[in-house]
Amino acid sequence: MTRLLKLGELNRRNIIVVFALLITISALVLSRYLSPKNITPLTQSWEKVIPHQDIPKGLVSLSAKDCGVCHQEYYKEWKTSTHAHAWTDLQFQAELRKESSPFLCINCHIPLQNQQEFIVSGLENGDIYKPVKKPNPHFDKDLQMEGITCASCHVRDGYIIGKTGSELAPHPVKVDSIHLSEQLCISCHNANAVVTPTLACTFETGDEWKAGPYFGKQNCISCHMPEMHRPIMPGLPEKKSHYHAFPGSGIPKLVSLKSESLDGMDVKVEAPKKQVILGDSLSLSVTVVNARAGHRLPSGDPERFYLINMKFYSPAGDLVHQTQNRIGERWQWYPEAKKLSDNNLNIGESRRYKTALQPAQTGTYTLKVEVTKHRMDEETAKYNKLGDEYPLFIYVYEEEIKISVEE
Repeated sequence: MTRLLKLGELNRRNIIVVFALLITISALVLSRYLSPKNITPLTQSWEKVIPHQDIPKGLVSLSAKDCGVCHQEYYKEWKTSTHAHAWTDLQFQAELRKESSPFLCINCHIPLQNQQEFIVSGLENGDIYKPVKKPNPHFDKDLQMEGITCASCHVRDGYIIGKTGSELAPHPVKVDSIHLSEQLCISCHNANAVVTPTLACTFETGDEWKAGPYFGKQNCISCHMPEMHRPIMPGLPEKKSHYHAFPGSGIPKLVSLKSESLDGMDVKVEAPKKQVILGDSLSLSVTVVNARAGHRLPSGDPERFYLINMKFYSPAGDLVHQTQNRIGERWQWYPEAKKLSDNNLNIGESRRYKTALQPAQTGTYTLKVEVTKHRMDEETAKYNKLGDEYPLFIYVYEEEIKISVEE
C-alpha cells in the first residue's frame, strides 16, 4: 500500500513538472509572436518597389510581349537588352540563393510590385533580414521573368507614360517627360549604401555623372537611348522616339545572346619603329582615354574591370614577354566590405602604359595589344558556380604589329 502511494505521489510530481514545462514553452512561444515589435518603415528608394499597377484600359496585360504587338521595333530592341534579362541573369540568381542576400536586392531587377511574390511593408526592428511581408495576391510569374520590362518605366496609375501623346493610341496616355528623365535611370543605377558589414551596394554612376562635365548638358538617355525618328507602330507617321536596346557594357548574359556595346574608351597604340637593329629595344605603348562616357570607366558593378595586355611573340611564335595592366576597383568583402583600391578612369582622363623587350635573335617579332572588358574575375565566377555559358568578358580593342629585327 505504501509502495502504491509513493508511486502515485511520484506520478503527480511528474505531471506537475511536465505541466510546468508546457507552461514555460507556451510562454516563450507566445512572447515571440505576441510581444510588441518595432516595425521600421521602408525609406530608401532601393528598399521599395513600384506599387501595384492595374492594367490600363485598352490593354490585355502588362507584358512586354503584348506591348510588342503594336510597338514592334521597341520590343525587338528591348529583348536584346540586359534589362530584359535582369531577373534571369545567372550571376544575380546565384547571389539570391546565398543566405546573406536580403529581400531588397530584387527591387531593381523586378521593380514592379506585380512581379514580386510578397508585399513587404516594413522591417522588424529595422532588420533587413526580417521583412514584414505577406503573399502578393496579384503576383504575375510571367511578368517577373521579363525583368525590367516596359511597364517598369511606362505604366503608372492606369496610364501609359510617354514623352509625346497620340490620339490614335488604344490606351490612355499621360505625357510626363520629368518621369521619363534620367532620374528614373538613377533610381537604380545610383544605389550606394553599406547594407550590412559584409554587404555593400555601390552603384555610383549617377553621382559620377553629376560631378562631371556632362551634367546639365547630356544625361543617361542621351547616350544609352539615342534619339531616333520612326513610326511608333507600323502605319503611323514618323516621330521623335528613343532607342530601346539600352547599349552598355556589351557583355551578354549568355553565350547564345547578343548585347550591344557602348564603350566610351578610345585606344591608341604606338610602336615607334617597324624595323630595329639587334641590340635595340622593341618598345610599345598603349594610351587609353575615357573619351565619351559621362561617368567613370568602368562604372556600376564594382567587380567590373578592364585589362590592357601587351604581348611580344618571337619569330617562332613563342610568347616571350607580356605586360598586363588593370583598370578597376578592388574590394574586400569579408569580414568587412571595404574598397581597397580604385583606379577607374575619370571622365576625359588619359592614361599611358609602356613596355619594351630586348630581342634575343633576328627575325620578325609580333606585338599584340588586347584590351578586354570584364564582368568579374574567374575566381568569382567559380565561387558562384557559373558555367561556360556565362560570358565573363568581351574584347574592346585588338591590334597586331610586325617588327623586323635585323643584324
